[in-house]
Amino acid sequence: MEIIKGLLNLTNTYSHPVITLGNFDGVHLGHQKTIQKVRDKAKETNSTSMIITFEPHPLRIIDPERELVFLTPFNIKSELIAEFDIDVLLCIEFSSEFAKVKAEDFIKDILVDKLHASHIIVGHDYRFGSKKQGNTDLLRKRGRQYGFTLNVIRNVKNTGGTISSSRIRKLLLDGDVHLANILLGRTYFIEGTVGYGAGRGAKVLNTPTANLTINDELAPMDGVYAVRVKVGDKIYDGVSNIGKNPTFGQNNLSYEVHLFDFEDDLRGVKPRVYFVKRIRSERTFDSPDELKKQILKDIDKAKKILHTFK
Repeated sequence: MEIIKGLLNLTNTYSHPVITLGNFDGVHLGHQKTIQKVRDKAKETNSTSMIITFEPHPLRIIDPERELVFLTPFNIKSELIAEFDIDVLLCIEFSSEFAKVKAEDFIKDILVDKLHASHIIVGHDYRFGSKKQGNTDLLRKRGRQYGFTLNVIRNVKNTGGTISSSRIRKLLLDGDVHLANILLGRTYFIEGTVGYGAGRGAKVLNTPTANLTINDELAPMDGVYAVRVKVGDKIYDGVSNIGKNPTFGQNNLSYEVHLFDFEDDLRGVKPRVYFVKRIRSERTFDSPDELKKQILKDIDKAKKILHTFK
């Protein structure tokens, strides 16, 4: 898949591309349905399949006070999209100036003049352009004028509601990683770099842990989770704790993971932590010994969970 960052770097001419547009945060099952339709339509018509996304996420420019943390940084998003055999991923820089571009101008100047779109596929509630004035009715009308066709897709629903990035974010923040994974169609993960922790895992609790500094990704609700951890090309079972370690009076949020049957030093490594299921909330214990006993129970429960979710 060719990745193009910025309209100024759009130098090639593509064969009547089939295009979809959106933020694709999480690349969930709803996004996947649209992406698959783009790929299939492009193959059917011998055209270029193209995904257009925006960085940073428009909400960070339009409504920065919300301070939303998103599911997939661009490198992860592009990796997930590439799995669907898409030809081109065009990432348009979203700035305060770009936010002022009128919907009519976006269609004419970018979709038609720059990209020569032949077919566009979007969700039925897709809005675009300054003040979100553009919609599917405008795309259909301008398609007749400029010569491209439009396919509007209904939202994908699952477990009682529409699948959306905002719904998945809420599930993760509520600790329901199991349902979030169902809506994503994959196991949610975060990436981080292993650094130095307080050293209590090995010395005090007899359970060595890797302490992660995470990237710009949404971490699930505080608590203990059954996880799988990718280190290099290998996957290890494990248990993770997100929290402040209240038993030791710590105030800073930490991300710790203990890998089963793993003895190497992970410092400096960038593992991926896949959250399979939440085990319990974080709580304060009367002593390190009480915490140690609970950790052994957590490990046993995590192993049973991970055995079920192969």
